[in-house]
Amino acid sequence: MQIPRIVIAGATSGVGKTSITCSIIYALQKQGFSIQPFKVGPDYIDPSYLSSISNREVYNLDAWLMGRTNLLKSFISNSKSNISIIEGVMGYYDGFSGHSNFASTHHVASITKSPVILVLDASKTARSIAATLLGFLKFHNNSRIVGVILNKIGSKKHEFLCKNALEKIKIPIIGTIPKNPLLNLESRHLGLISTLDKKTLKNQIEKISKIISKTLDIQQIISIATNSIILPKISKPEHKKEKITIAVALDTSFNFYYQDNLESLRREGATIKFFSPIKDKKIPKCDGIYIGGGFPEVLGSSLAKNQSMKKIIKNLAEDNIPIYAECGGLMYLTKSIEIDNKKYQMIGLFDAKTRMTKKMTLNYTKGKIIKKTPISYKPHSIQGHEFHYSKLEDVSNDSKFVYDLEIGDGIKNHKDGMMQNNTLASYGHLYFDSSNYAKIFVNNCIKYSRT
Repeated sequence: MQIPRIVIAGATSGVGKTSITCSIIYALQKQGFSIQPFKVGPDYIDPSYLSSISNREVYNLDAWLMGRTNLLKSFISNSKSNISIIEGVMGYYDGFSGHSNFASTHHVASITKSPVILVLDASKTARSIAATLLGFLKFHNNSRIVGVILNKIGSKKHEFLCKNALEKIKIPIIGTIPKNPLLNLESRHLGLISTLDKKTLKNQIEKISKIISKTLDIQQIISIATNSIILPKISKPEHKKEKITIAVALDTSFNFYYQDNLESLRREGATIKFFSPIKDKKIPKCDGIYIGGGFPEVLGSSLAKNQSMKKIIKNLAEDNIPIYAECGGLMYLTKSIEIDNKKYQMIGLFDAKTRMTKKMTLNYTKGKIIKKTPISYKPHSIQGHEFHYSKLEDVSNDSKFVYDLEIGDGIKNHKDGMMQNNTLASYGHLYFDSSNYAKIFVNNCIKYSRT
């Protein structure tokens, strides 16, 4: 199957991958191409930028969460545009651990057999930029690197020195981007600010993309992408007849969802209806609820004031409606969220309190589901990830945990997955198609609809 594609990778984090990827998408769309963006790794924030500039949903590609087969299947099935653009994560060879290439951008590029353009920060180097590039080319037997973009060029002289040093390596220079603080996207926590935080951010992205795109050789990018290796065809997944409705929280507080997870629920027969725990006074009529991650602490006051929404969700939970919540959703279901000595009252389904900290917890996770839950019938292994700046305190001794973690911090003592009634909430994020989570969750929603 011919899928024109390209990976935009970075030598390190913070070299401008997202700004440059957005700029490439912008430029290609101006030339009449439709673009499907992808993001390597367990990331919810960068995809919001790519989605904003492309006007398309973004799919994550993570070998740890998805496995090789599911990753390739997702990439092929969702590459329905003229060109697919994959934005990398961290440094090009940075994987699951410091000892392995597994789950790195290079690993994903190898699975998808994609050509790679490497972004280098040239701000504090000149001739040595050639040694850096040569190291990336030689570090792995097949680097897949076919071009390089030099970011943060200080002057015409600086550009000449860098280009002159790279001549002997004979790797095409796809672009040289001048150093300009106005071309930097704002940062929040580990990643970039979600586009849902500010309506004006889309305009900012477009302005940045317009400037950067003028420094890139778009025709060469098109040539690289359209000469990609042919990938195997895959069969289209079957969609079951719609049977139930799942209400999904989606607003400025809750917007961390893998697109594949939502589509797997639809595939199993769920109709998805979105609602806002901030603005809406009632939840859509539904047979199950999914509350994803996000930044509920940012709008804690607005969430706390929406008493009718909190009451409805708690009543439904006590009525045993199936609820699945991750990270921000877990926080929302506790008694309160405390940030900067201010406490906001939340739903209170779980006998625990959330406190924001300055310590970041970022892990891939691995363990076992030890009891029956809304997404599982029997014990089995799980692999996911966690990313949060909060911790649960005053957790009741009667609290039930259903995840035992080998890797990852979880909620408490490597325990995660709190259960109350028919509600499962965890700091960990799961990829539904790595098991039959979606099928079981939908089946539990069907059972509830018949009660």
